[in-house]
Amino acid sequence: MSKSRNNSVQHQRTRHDHASERAEDYVEAVYEILEQREVCRLVDLASYFGVSHVTANRIVARLQKEGLLSTKPYQPICLTSKGKELAIRCRERHVIVYQFLLSLGVEPAIAAIDAEGIEHHVSQQTLARFKAFLVSQKP
Repeated sequence: MSKSRNNSVQHQRTRHDHASERAEDYVEAVYEILEQREVCRLVDLASYFGVSHVTANRIVARLQKEGLLSTKPYQPICLTSKGKELAIRCRERHVIVYQFLLSLGVEPAIAAIDAEGIEHHVSQQTLARFKAFLVSQKP
């Protein structure tokens, strides 16, 4: 493959990954909040991400249109089945990347920050290799 064609493919993938990051982060956050509190409200998401109520509301509305979340005005936010499936996949991907970074000797606080970015851009092939490596390291 020519270098310019290869760069084009790489950039297309990166743009796609960036476009889905926010949705993945929000469904994963709703999933975590629901595990901890059994109810997720807009104020919880705004606080979780350190954003305004308006910003969180705009993102929740977009994710409702995408079929990932459901809510009504002044009601808790719920994951749809599609949203829950995405949240579980994101959580698993995050844990694998985090554990892989720890296995390399990265400090836990740094690994947590780095995993948050890497998880959105890691390919399925690379993730599978991370997972295989982790399994091979278990005593």
